[in-house]
Formats: sequence, structure tokens, C-alpha cells
Amino acid sequence: MNWYCDAALGDPFHQPYHDWEYGFPQTEDAVLLERLALEIFQAGLSWLTILKKREATVAAFHGFDVDTVASFGDQDKQRLLDDPGIIRNRLKVDAIIHNAQIVQNFRETHGSFNQWLAAHHPRKKNEWVTLFKKTFKFTGGEITGEFLMSLGYLPGAHHENCPAYEQIESLSPPWMSVGQDFYRDD
Repeated sequence: MNWYCDAALGDPFHQPYHDWEYGFPQTEDAVLLERLALEIFQAGLSWLTILKKREATVAAFHGFDVDTVASFGDQDKQRLLDDPGIIRNRLKVDAIIHNAQIVQNFRETHGSFNQWLAAHHPRKKNEWVTLFKKTFKFTGGEITGEFLMSLGYLPGAHHENCPAYEQIESLSPPWMSVGQDFYRDD
């Protein structure tokens, strides 16, 4: 397996993401929406491109405040599509706005995006993919898998000898509550 742990080492964009975010559990709706949006933007592109555009993307989407993004209308969409600092893809932008509206609904049904995720845990990757495709826009197998792995809902973000793995282990990410054997057939 080609680990991100090895590829990220020493890279000014990849290493900070690897060392402090990738695989680390998160609970805030804005952080979860941002992570989902970054995975959506990455479809068909390199992760390095996304990390380089991340600061501008967060600014353009107002910190991924769920209510703000969910309320974006046509003028906001055009502003985003005209912004050279971000990935300018209408389908992806529309999906992120739609997905923010879905996250708003989670507040009524589950309390938060994180609580919605927790309510559906544990699931194998294929089950998560099916759920995400029914719930969100622009979420296929890779996007869903990477999103969930990046938040500790699926194993595989780091190899066991990686220093980040030990830090993440101390945080008891959701996938560890059922163990890697649960995910073996995935």
C-alpha cells in the first residue's frame, strides 16, 4: 500500500495536513462541511491543487459556515465561479451549496452533521457510499471514502508506525471502536 504518510513527509502543503488533520476526528459542522467540500473539489484533480487553493476556498465559502453557504444564491454562485483562487466548477459549487442545506436539516433530525455520522456508525465503506449517494450530491466512492477516512470513520489514514497514528489512536476515532477486522471485506 502506498501510504500518504510517506508521500507527505517534508512537503509544505501535504505534511501539515497529514500531521494535524488527516484521520483526526472532528465534530464542528463547518469543519465537516469544509472537509466534504475539499473532497468534492478534489474529484479529478490532485490533492496538492486542493491544498494550495484551500485558504482561498475557505475564504470564498465564508469559513464554511453552514447557514451562510446554505443561503448562497445565484450572485454567490457567480462570485464563486469567477474566483480564480478556487476550483471553478458549477456542478461542484452547486453540490456544496446543496450539501450545506442537507447539513442544516441534520440539526433538526440529528442535532448536527457529526451526530448524523455517529448515528450511522459503524458501516463498511460500501454502505457509507450508498448512504452518501442517497443523501448528498457529488459523493461517489472515492469522495465518501476519503472524507470518512479523513475524519476517523474509516481506517487507513496512516500506517501504524506513523507518529500521527499514535496521536489519532489516543483520540479514539470511531473506526477504532469496532476495530480493523470489521472493515476487512471492504
